[in-house]
Amino acid sequence: MIVANVMTKNPVFVSPEMSVNDARALMTREKIGKLPVLDKNNRLVGIITKKDLVKAGPSAATTLDMYEISYLLSKLKVEKVMERNVLTVQQTEVVEEAARVMADSDVGCLPVMKGDLLVGIITETDLFRAFVDMFGARHDGVRATFVLQERPGMLAYLARAIADRQGNIVSMVTFDGDDLATRRCTCKVSGLDKVQMKEILEAINAIPEDIR
Repeated sequence: MIVANVMTKNPVFVSPEMSVNDARALMTREKIGKLPVLDKNNRLVGIITKKDLVKAGPSAATTLDMYEISYLLSKLKVEKVMERNVLTVQQTEVVEEAARVMADSDVGCLPVMKGDLLVGIITETDLFRAFVDMFGARHDGVRATFVLQERPGMLAYLARAIADRQGNIVSMVTFDGDDLATRRCTCKVSGLDKVQMKEILEAINAIPEDIR
């Protein structure tokens, strides 16, 4: 799965000259928390988030009244509070690499580029949706987590055993095992019950951990 498949396309954006108040109002209206910032030539020059807007606001210790605060914020421009060093990802990148960059860099989103052109944005919410889809959470079926030997053809044996019993694989995800000789797998299957799934796993010498 690539980023283009899960990103939010044609994201709402702002200009560096927009006021902080207008950016906040736009976020509220669109129910979003992140806005790419594009200059007059449609080049990505920054990003602004709700966290940036909170930092731009007055502290609790301010002696200014609400009218003075509102006036000052109306004069404060996005370019003064936006993050300029923006991490981006190309639309053809795989989703797991985008997730790794976000996790390693502790950021909640990545603007998505096609060359130098902004074409989307991928957020934590987009990744959660992809996670739900990869695990087949919206489909009925038996979900089994098990340990499989790390040998060529083991997944093929599993798929054949499921097909022989008229089952259908809804989703299949694998993870590193406890050692190099094993892999931990989560598989969702329709058309079978829990007893049949356990029998299949035992027949291929897999170790069931959870079947539900």
